[in-house]
Parts: sequence; C-alpha cells; structure tokens
Amino acid sequence: MRADGRGSNEAASSSFDPIQSSNTQNAVSSDPHVPVASATSSSDFHTRLEIFSTRIPNFYIAPFCGASAGVASGIVTCPLDVIKTKLQAQGGFARRGGQSMETRTLYRGMLGTGKTIFKEDGIRGLYQGLGPMLLGYLPTWAVYLAVYDRSREYFYEQTDSWWLSRGYASITAGACSTIVTNPIWVIKTRLMSQSLKQNSEGVRAPWQYSGTWDAARKMYKIEGIRSFYSGLTPALLGLTHVAIQFPLYEYLKMALTGYSIGEHPDNGNSHWIGISIATFLSKVCASTVTYPHEVLRTRLQTQQRTAPAPSPEEISFRGGLHHPHDRGRPPSVSSSDGMPNRPRYNGIVRTCQTIFKEEGWRAFYSGIGTNLFRAIPAAMTTMLTYEYLRKLIHNYQHEGEIKLRMAEEQSGMI
Repeated sequence: MRADGRGSNEAASSSFDPIQSSNTQNAVSSDPHVPVASATSSSDFHTRLEIFSTRIPNFYIAPFCGASAGVASGIVTCPLDVIKTKLQAQGGFARRGGQSMETRTLYRGMLGTGKTIFKEDGIRGLYQGLGPMLLGYLPTWAVYLAVYDRSREYFYEQTDSWWLSRGYASITAGACSTIVTNPIWVIKTRLMSQSLKQNSEGVRAPWQYSGTWDAARKMYKIEGIRSFYSGLTPALLGLTHVAIQFPLYEYLKMALTGYSIGEHPDNGNSHWIGISIATFLSKVCASTVTYPHEVLRTRLQTQQRTAPAPSPEEISFRGGLHHPHDRGRPPSVSSSDGMPNRPRYNGIVRTCQTIFKEEGWRAFYSGIGTNLFRAIPAAMTTMLTYEYLRKLIHNYQHEGEIKLRMAEEQSGMI
C-alpha cells in the first residue's frame, strides 16, 4: 500500500503541507507560558522524521537494524569473547619436541582467565580485537538479517514447509555472511589470542600485532592470502548453529507474542519478555549442540602456516617479515632435528583426531561455560536491539502514513 501511494503523497504535499498544519495546531493550542517556537521545533523534527521514514525502502531496514544490533552486542561482550578465545586456543600453541608434545595450561576457567589477562595485559587485554569485532559485526549481521528476511518467503514457496524454509534461509544467510567476513574474524581471533608478554613457555601465541591493519599486513606478507580463510570449513559447518537458532527463535517468538521476527503491532505492547525468553532458549539450544565446531575453527585460525623462528618483532616466521618463505607454504625441513614441518592441524578430520589424541574429548568443550555466559547476553543484546529498532522504525512509518493520509484528505477538502 505504501508503494502505491507515493505518487499521490507527493501530489498532495504540493497543495497541502502536513508539517505546516501541525505548526498551526500547535501554535493555537500551546500553553501561553511555553514559547511557541520551542514547542513547534520539536514537533516539526518529529513529524519530518516520521514522514521521511515512509520513504525508506524495506530492503534497507533489516541490514541497518542488524548492523546496529551487532555493534551493540560487540561492545557489551568483547571481554568475554577474549576470555573464550584464549581458552579455546591455548592448547594449540604447544611446541613439538621430537615426537612428543610439551603441554601446559595457562588459562583455567572464566574468572581465572580474566584475572590472568588483566594481570598480564591490563584492561587493554580484555578489549583486544574490539576493532575487527565491530568491523566484522557490521557486515555480518547486515548481510545475515537482510538475506534471511528476504529468502525465507522464497524458500517457503519452494518447500511449502515452515521449518524447512526457515532452516534453508538461515543456512543461506549464514553462508553469505561467513564467506564475506571470514578474513575479519581471523584477524579478530589472532588479536584476541595474543598476549602482550613474550611467548617463552609455548602456551602463548607466537605473534605480536599492534592492531588490525598491522595484523592484516603481516599475515598477508608472511602467510599469504590463504591465512585469511583459515577455519572457513568449520565456520561453514557452524551454519548448523544458525539453522537451529533462528528458526527456533522465530517459532518461540510467534508462540509467545504472536508475531514473527522483526514484526510488531502498530500500537500496543511488543511483549519484550517473550522476545527475551525466545532468544534465551534458542541460543542455549543452538550453542550447546554446535559448540565443538567453534574450537575447531579457533585452532585452525590461530595456527601459523609457517614455522616460527626468532625475530626482533617477536613474531616469527622463517625468512622474516620481508622475505617470507614460500608465501605460507611450509618448508620440507623445519629444524636441525630433521622433523618435517607440517601444519599441526590439517582439515576437519585430522584436527579432530589430533585434539582428541593429545587433549581428550573435553578439549572440544573448552570454554563452553564462558561461551554460554558470553553468547546469551550477546544474543539478547543483538535481538533486543534489532527488534527495538524494527519496532521504532515501524512506529515512525505508521505515524508518517497516518499524517500523509490526513494531508491527502484535507487537501481534497480544500
């Protein structure tokens, strides 16, 4: 209806200005003790904003709300994400000594890890990777929610099944956002897993990056373009997470509030408690079932593609920063002991086998407590922000359409 009425709205506005009408009414009914100019200026801005919102294409609303929700979530949960990343990655930095592995646990539990990070690196350590996290959340949620919003009805027409259509839409949206943003998340993981202390025990990350662009530059020069897509396969396997979370969230929201994702009543309560419960339950279920893929992804993302060697920058890679060896391809011999320098983790199956053999099945759930403690408020921040912005824009559009309709009716009477 909105698209069909745009031409008549423009024609009506030429003969009758709803903002001018609003100014006249405010001037007549205003309190004599309140300056008319201040009362009308606020009303003018509000009215203009409502009318402007009616011209925003629906295609832009979902990505804008999704990007804003992702940024809010990133700021709130960055310290917990750093703790989770440290717990997931620490088992991957032990060095090879002949055929055996030297292992040592530096981080233990959520509180213990937080204390260790704060003691060694200060408050800055808890916000490592915030830049690429925010940079990543913008396109991730913008792409995901835009594709999901537009593809679910298409898949429903193809499958005639509510659950299948939502599952396919979740996987499609997740694949698009994952492929686009994987390089950003690799950089974020590298920054979060590093420590400001020198790696002397084999339990800290062997690199030191000063920031996002420094990490991107060094990764490209030393390890090649392939390093930016490390962990892409388990990240794509992680699409099972959103395939569970979003259909379940939408189902629970409809059951509790009567409205689908992003939908709200024109007037009245949006049932925020019901939205919060739907978010909580869907996130707990999805995170618990699919958590091991996150450990696999983190191990692959934090694995150097060349053998470490001492350097003045404390990063090191055979050949140094300016002369990387074979653009990230490992040499045939790694050291004087003649051991072949092969990547420790190579592919999903071999990575699973290596982790299980060296650390046991519990390693696949390293940091799950922290992850749930982080993921639940992150999901609630994301969805509540998204739903609130959708509700706000919907209200502005609804009020703007009413004002335009009144303008049309009054212009017809003149």
